[in-house]
Amino acid sequence: MAATVVVGLQWGDEGKGKTTDLLAESVSHVVRYQGGDNAGHTVVLADEVFKLHLVPSGVLYPHITPVVGSGVVVNPETLLAEMATLAERGVDTARIRVSDAAHVIMPYHVTLDRASEARLAGGGIGTTQRGIGPAYADRASRTGVRMGDLLDPDGLRARLERAVPEKNAILVHVHGLEPFDLDALYDQAIAWGERLREHIVDTVGLVQRALAEGDHVLLEGAQGTLLDLDHGTYPYVTSSNPVAGGACTGGGIGPLQVDQVIGVLKAYSTRVGSGPFPTELTDHRGRHLVEKGHEFGTTTGRRRRCGWLDAVPLRYAIAVNSVSSMMVNKLDILSGLPEVQVCVGYRIDGRIVDEWPVRAGDLARAEPVYETFHGWEADLRGARRLQDLPHEALAYLDGLEALAGAPIALVSVGPERTQTIVRSEQPARTIGTAGEQDASKRRLLGRLPRRPIAGSVATARAPGAG
Repeated sequence: MAATVVVGLQWGDEGKGKTTDLLAESVSHVVRYQGGDNAGHTVVLADEVFKLHLVPSGVLYPHITPVVGSGVVVNPETLLAEMATLAERGVDTARIRVSDAAHVIMPYHVTLDRASEARLAGGGIGTTQRGIGPAYADRASRTGVRMGDLLDPDGLRARLERAVPEKNAILVHVHGLEPFDLDALYDQAIAWGERLREHIVDTVGLVQRALAEGDHVLLEGAQGTLLDLDHGTYPYVTSSNPVAGGACTGGGIGPLQVDQVIGVLKAYSTRVGSGPFPTELTDHRGRHLVEKGHEFGTTTGRRRRCGWLDAVPLRYAIAVNSVSSMMVNKLDILSGLPEVQVCVGYRIDGRIVDEWPVRAGDLARAEPVYETFHGWEADLRGARRLQDLPHEALAYLDGLEALAGAPIALVSVGPERTQTIVRSEQPARTIGTAGEQDASKRRLLGRLPRRPIAGSVATARAPGAG
């Protein structure tokens, strides 16, 4: 059995937690492969809501081994608190496994992150200030502390003696802050190791054994493709690789062990923090999306910026992730809007382009060119079959699929598991024939023309879009 990767196709917050939860019944392991506690997954089970920040969402199934892979940066305090909360709600946390190669977010990482954002005085990246970036920076410079080090007192001491004086120098002389006490940090880290000892293992061996035994492994990322360090809207990105390729490095698998990549997106766009957002809506339509969609961050509670769905970066995300099928979430949030728009290209310096700009400056100047669809009034939350959806919603999905160049397999009309429509009668792992998928790939490469958009009524620049 090969592995499935669930990846976000936008700026994060696409609903990957629900997607993973839906697929989890058929898997043995769910592996989180990158990010830190700056991300969050919300899973709704009946009347219970679980907000997870580090623990993979598969923890809610008793048959699944939840794995925090080597590509994740771990704040032990957050992990221990989350495990305690889950245990209080009756969830078995003894199954959780954390890679001994995952890097530790130390207290000085958090302080440095906050100080850096404050020093930029409004010109910052808009981080969650949880130490993610500084921890990844130490990993790249080979000065970080790994989870396995927490179980090696002598090795841990040596690493801290190398790292702490440098961090203190920056804190004191650059930011004017108090230094950290090395002994106190050491004692705290040793205590973390003792509490997490049974959970820290070689997760690469664990995952590889599962695959060798024929188990189905699911890998979930945090954030989304447009926040990827290499492929996102740099510098307004995260410090890791949420793309499907990151599942190989951060999850400990090889490319040929992945047989499916499920891309997740909302029926509209959101992003948190700073950075260009061509389809952002700052008028009553934007407020509709924020309020009806409850668009506030799982981790920080920050209000998300909202706008129309953008097919330009969506096509790019589908290509760089080799997406085999998609899940569209929050279609129900669009109910009540007289028109629904999708960005199909940009006007940059008077020229129309339909490819994702490489330079952030180009994206900042981009004016969206829209395809407009008829809206609908019907409440979709009770829909369970495609025929339950109004014609206008079906036309929107058809048009979105044609623009994206990848099949839509699942459609969500609410947060609960049951509020999901299977758009294809084939199981998610085999959606689309080889010929259909090949045709989608050729469309992405521009070798075939895109078919007309069903339900289209106009192409226009939307007033109030930022």
